[in-house]
Amino acid sequence: MDTDKRTVCIIGAGLGGLFTGAILAHEGLQVTVLEKNATIGGGLQSFRRFGEVFDTGMHVFGGMQEGGNGRRICEYLGIFDESLFSFVNDDKVDSLYVAEDDKSYDIRYGREGFVKSLSAYFPDQQDNLARYVDAIYRLTEEVPMFYLRPMKSDFLMHSDDFFLSADAFIAKYISDPKLRSVVAFMNPLYAGQADTTPAYIHSIVSVLCINGPCRFVGGSDLFANKLRDKIESCGGKVYTSEGVSSIQSEGRNITSITTTKGNTYTADYYISDIHPATLIGLFDDPTALPKAYRNRINEIPNSYSAFTLNIKFKPNTFPYLDHTAYYMERYSDVWNFGSTDSWPLGFLYMTPPEINQGEFTNKMIVTVPMSWQYVKQWEGTTFGHRTPEYEAWKARCAEEVIDRLEKLHPNIRQCIEAINTASPLTIRDFYGAKEGCMCGYVKDSKNITLSHIPVVTKIPNLLLTGQCVNLHGFCGVLLTSINTSEAILGINYVLNKING
Repeated sequence: MDTDKRTVCIIGAGLGGLFTGAILAHEGLQVTVLEKNATIGGGLQSFRRFGEVFDTGMHVFGGMQEGGNGRRICEYLGIFDESLFSFVNDDKVDSLYVAEDDKSYDIRYGREGFVKSLSAYFPDQQDNLARYVDAIYRLTEEVPMFYLRPMKSDFLMHSDDFFLSADAFIAKYISDPKLRSVVAFMNPLYAGQADTTPAYIHSIVSVLCINGPCRFVGGSDLFANKLRDKIESCGGKVYTSEGVSSIQSEGRNITSITTTKGNTYTADYYISDIHPATLIGLFDDPTALPKAYRNRINEIPNSYSAFTLNIKFKPNTFPYLDHTAYYMERYSDVWNFGSTDSWPLGFLYMTPPEINQGEFTNKMIVTVPMSWQYVKQWEGTTFGHRTPEYEAWKARCAEEVIDRLEKLHPNIRQCIEAINTASPLTIRDFYGAKEGCMCGYVKDSKNITLSHIPVVTKIPNLLLTGQCVNLHGFCGVLLTSINTSEAILGINYVLNKING
């Protein structure tokens, strides 16, 4: 295949844009990536405050262990660098604290460790736990891309479990109501909703974590830079502070795009890594996309957003936590984190590892699910131009979170040197995510097809990538990048190369 004359322009240098660009550049296409922010990465962005580097997203992810899908993709690109990741062993644990009964759960990694650790708290559920774990692994087998298996047919047969909602799926195997909530403790990683989130989404995220999650060492931006370097080493370009202001089209094809700097870019293919609703607002002629398609893009509900508390600790005062910790107010809250009735209902927190990490940590990141409705009154403001009322509200939110952290770490207030906060508005402004959605569109078990946006669009030379397409999160975005790339290179082209 003669690819050396094909050109690709990618809108957005988030994980999806960078990974798709890296794959296509690796395969000989001429790639240009345009990013509106001063830094690349999207959810891989890091920023410096109080002399520390804080990651903005992608705090916990899987697939980078030996043989994992993410690792195999990186090895195919020649960019895997073990020093960028902090891995866990089977004897390590995640922890969940439920304030309702002041109960803590230590949950081990590995299939056997997961079942044994939870059986210690729920001994009468050991057989149910074993059946449940077998069931979530079976569901991942129904997603061939999860294991980087080439597609043999466009038509896939799925089990009845595949179409259940995650909460109904769990209830099918686990009879204890409390344990049902405990096994869903990773909900903040996929913004799960009762009677809505598909069982396979829950299963994929759970299996990734049971197999062994990892975290970035020294800042997630180091991995974003690795992807940029890959693109540029293949002759591509990655431009920052070069946001797309308009898209020109003729008939059913894009002819060019114009940036905020007044520059014009043309290509054979255009790929969008931004929220689809944001994308269609850039067209000079909105009718280039059919009305039904535009309506669908705008009407699919977005997942809930998040409030982030970044903490800088006084030196040598707070211990480094080598796992991710989760907090939940009540067992019944696990499927309601995006509720507007009360906040906060739960969160996850971690101490990001540094190079040569020691006994103590300098920082903590707390991610607290939050509905867009909490910030809707300030939606007309932009970063750096918020109101005093907004800043006061953020300060109150931070106090609410610290109050709850004190239940787990009674001395934490005395350890804090400084804090930084971000709200759903921050996510909207920096990620270009509609309503600051944390996990893209809501996937609905009652209509899986309608709630999924394919990588191909109604415009032949426009493709999509990123977390609003197919699966969200680190693993999901990497897999979608393959789908997007193969829409140009050919079905199974990349997968066959990965599999040798």
